[in-house]
Amino acid sequence: MQVTADNAKKDKPTPTFSRTNPFPARILKNVNLNGEGSSKETRHIELSLEGSGLSYVPGDALGVVPENDPELVAALLEEMHWDEEAVVTINKQGETLPLKEALTSFFEITLLNKKILQQAAAFTENEELQKLVVVENAAQLKEYCYGRDLLDMLRDFGPWKATAQEIVSLLRKMPPRLYSIASSIAAHPEEVHLTIGAVRYTSNGRDRKGVCSVQCAERVQEGDTIPVFVQPNKHFHLPESGESDIIMVGPGTGIAPFRSFIEERAVNKATGKTWLFFGDQHAASDFLYQDELEKYQQDGVLTKLDAAFSRDTAQKVYVQHKMLEHGKELFAWLEKGATFYVCGDKEHMAKDVHEALITVIEKEGEMARDAAEAYLKDMQSNGRYQRDVY
Repeated sequence: MQVTADNAKKDKPTPTFSRTNPFPARILKNVNLNGEGSSKETRHIELSLEGSGLSYVPGDALGVVPENDPELVAALLEEMHWDEEAVVTINKQGETLPLKEALTSFFEITLLNKKILQQAAAFTENEELQKLVVVENAAQLKEYCYGRDLLDMLRDFGPWKATAQEIVSLLRKMPPRLYSIASSIAAHPEEVHLTIGAVRYTSNGRDRKGVCSVQCAERVQEGDTIPVFVQPNKHFHLPESGESDIIMVGPGTGIAPFRSFIEERAVNKATGKTWLFFGDQHAASDFLYQDELEKYQQDGVLTKLDAAFSRDTAQKVYVQHKMLEHGKELFAWLEKGATFYVCGDKEHMAKDVHEALITVIEKEGEMARDAAEAYLKDMQSNGRYQRDVY
């Protein structure tokens, strides 16, 4: 049998892309969603999945394998007078990379932990570090690690009697960053969209940058590629029936999975009602995806849209306040079987939303606090209360 080019193509196995073998996705679009005067920078990034064989459902996350900031890598090399071309072993398998490349794309250099400092103490006579790593000072050691990175450690506790190899051997491999997917593959075939807030802050006298978020904000252009993989999320998904009502609470970048939910329901012509609570600082500059959301509202895909902008009023108004304000209707939706979703900051927002939800159930359901908590627990066990918090 004659092998044609087409047959040869068919016989060649397609590589499977995964966490261990990420797909180099091409960036189709990278724009700032925040308007002039905003204190935030939120990137909307569209990536091509063409040729990857990757697929996802609303609620899944995309893993992105980032690279470290070249300025931070340069500062490390300069601080330690290291030769950037020196070859270092990067793992137990004995694989090697030139030092600069290893610090850029392989190792995590922006986080410290107890283990790194304890092991580093063997390479210096610095008394401060020797004192910090003794068992009794565990609290101080933890405090030192918070908000500091490898460069801080190398500057604070020298002089070092260690080779570049010995120092990099203390480091862990760069972990991928996971972001909630902000698109429906049914609405955007062979594409995946992300909503990423750039993290920048000052700590211990130095400006800090989120490894992946600032790479996306400052250093990746349209046409570049970035390694990605799909991370399924079995605990955060749309109801099986398009007739079910959904209530979504997603302030800031927490809007991401709900954009994918809304797009999916628009494509599938779902008949269930949809209610979104969105919040941010200023309506004029921070209303992410405002035009899209308002269009979905006009088209009837989005039944209700309630937005809270905390810095536009003397009294700060957040999403949980909007929930309480609409408590009667909110409870009526829950009683009719609506699924309630929350996405975003675990520390504060998710706790406040949880509290507000119990208060609504307690008040509108005319039940005792423990009965309201049991009602919510029951919703949770039936998959009608889902959280994607970080």
